[in-house]
Formats: sequence, structure tokens, C-alpha cells
Amino acid sequence: MKALIVDDSNVMRRIIINGLKELPNMEFLEAADGREAVEACNTENPGLVLMDWNMPNLPGLDAVKAIRGMGKTMPIIMVTTEAEKERVILAMQCGANDYLIKPFTPADLQAKVKSALTRFG
Repeated sequence: MKALIVDDSNVMRRIIINGLKELPNMEFLEAADGREAVEACNTENPGLVLMDWNMPNLPGLDAVKAIRGMGKTMPIIMVTTEAEKERVILAMQCGANDYLIKPFTPADLQAKVKSALTRFG
């Protein structure tokens, strides 16, 4: 399954990929901003998206709205430092399926992904 990792930090994309590479049958795509994410969702059709909130060009929430606007139904997990309850609610209202706050452990990351794939995949 293709997982799209969206973060403007190359280091954070590496951390997420390293945290998930133990999961079976995962192939990783990367995007550095929301525009690249929307494009990748259109052309690559990933089965899962892990999306940062604060990015240049197109912020994560706007990218989530655009992806949902294309009729895409894959699970989207926000992976962000935005920890306020209102932000979590807003992300869910915009189409995210789950939320993981940075910093996180590899076990937390894997649990969120497994849960999202079971519930929404």
C-alpha cells in the first residue's frame, strides 16, 4: 500500500518513514507541501496520507479539503505540533480521520496508522 508522507521538513518525513517501515507492504511517497500532496493524491492514489499542518504554498488543512473535494476517501492523519483541542476538532471537520501530535514515538505512529487503516482503509 502507498502511504503519502507530507511535511515541509525532510527530517520529519524520514522520521515518519523510519517509524512505519516495519509495517508490511508499505510503499512511501513524499510531498514537501500541500500542493504536492494534492497532486500526488490525484496521480498516485495513495491508500493513506500523513499530513503536516503548517507548510508553505498550501497548508495541510487546505490540502485535506482539496483532497476530499476530489472525492478521495483514503484515511488522512494529521501529524502536527498543533495540540489545541479546537485545532483537532477543526482538522476532523475538514476531513482528517485522526490526529497525531509531535513529538511522538514510533509505537504511537504505528498504532495511529494501524487504527486508521482498520477503521477507514
